[in-house]
Amino acid sequence: MTERLSDVAVRIHSVRQLSAVITAMQGIAGARSREARSRLAGVRAYAQTIATAIGQALAFLPAPPAAVAAPADRHHAIVAFCAEQGFAGVFNERVLDAAERLVSPAPGATRLLIVGDRGLMAAETRKLTVAWSSPMVAHIGQATALASRIVEELYGRIDRDGVSRVTIVHAVPGSSEGFDIREKILIPFDFHRFPASRRAQSPLITLPPERLLARLAEEYVFAELCEAVMLSFAAENEARMRAMITAKSNVARTLDDLTAKSRRLRQEEITNEILELAGGQGPAP
Repeated sequence: MTERLSDVAVRIHSVRQLSAVITAMQGIAGARSREARSRLAGVRAYAQTIATAIGQALAFLPAPPAAVAAPADRHHAIVAFCAEQGFAGVFNERVLDAAERLVSPAPGATRLLIVGDRGLMAAETRKLTVAWSSPMVAHIGQATALASRIVEELYGRIDRDGVSRVTIVHAVPGSSEGFDIREKILIPFDFHRFPASRRAQSPLITLPPERLLARLAEEYVFAELCEAVMLSFAAENEARMRAMITAKSNVARTLDDLTAKSRRLRQEEITNEILELAGGQGPAP
């Protein structure tokens, strides 16, 4: 026999252990995705509260602040939300494809910021110049802390590097792959998205309207980044869950093949033993 029954039995045991690991990873990814989705309502309610405040603050001005077009010589910061861990299929490739399209027109005036260590590795493989990077969250409770770090980095680059345009690229749960890619411009901030809310009794404010709107805009950008982190985290785990489903199917087929081979080898051993006994060749003492 070219392969021994004992060798096949060892392989069957290993494949069964691998199947258990894959099942556990699938369950963890599914739980994390559901938890991230459940937190979205809260951050969106928070963003809506700020949007309402912006609308009320705009009523103090004769017209919304005009969105200033970014000069050609100013820098464009692109924040790409990638995966922190592996086994997420083409998640990083899809995000980086979108980010690279934004970088290509003016690579010298673009600053690429990567979130997610696996994404950073993929960007280095593509020989992309990364200006800043940060790990992606390990659990959804870290989302606000990560958003705060990104906000601090972005506003620091606005002051230091003359960044006048910020775009985020992140995945959202959906499609047959488990996610879609979304691009959103954060800066320049578009106040025209928020209709002015005029009331019979104006709210009492203690800051000049322009300064109040600037602070509310910063807070809204923070809310958008929180949402992007949560959506990306949910999409990453959705992609991982689907990858584990595919892996589990492949492992099941491998296990079926090994089980069939084990039965065949066992039958061959029994047949050889019967032939030896029938020929009067008993086992050696």
